[in-house]
Amino acid sequence: MLVEGLVVELKSVQRIEPVHKKQLLSYLRLSVKEIGLLINFNEALLKDGILRVANSSSTSQDVRELL
Repeated sequence: MLVEGLVVELKSVQRIEPVHKKQLLSYLRLSVKEIGLLINFNEALLKDGILRVANSSSTSQDVRELL
């Protein structure tokens, strides 16, 4: 999901696994965006379930060259 230029991935899982982070990073690379949020709604406090993921600028530059 794109919100105000951010890629937002919504989950409701027991805990965030590395595969969830990699999935969001793949979305960032494919959409040529730099910032994404991984939000897990299965937390007592929502703020504990928010993870910010950043795409490195060199990776996004490589993807732009392919397009």
